[in-house]
Amino acid sequence: MIQAIRQHAEGHISKHSMNVEVYLKNAVGVGGEAHPDVLEAIEKEIEVVARYHDQIEVLDKYFPLDED
Repeated sequence: MIQAIRQHAEGHISKHSMNVEVYLKNAVGVGGEAHPDVLEAIEKEIEVVARYHDQIEVLDKYFPLDED
């Protein structure tokens, strides 16, 4: 179960990191700066990445997988 939770978190990190990459590469600049809605969307994606990253850190610290 721990491995499944880890893989779930890693999948979400990949998904939301890719969303950030898409925003960064395709954001339309307004006066040379990214539109505030794009910045807000990127912020939300990063918050999701951070949440799942924290889950992985907890798994690693308190529920390490045996490598045997």
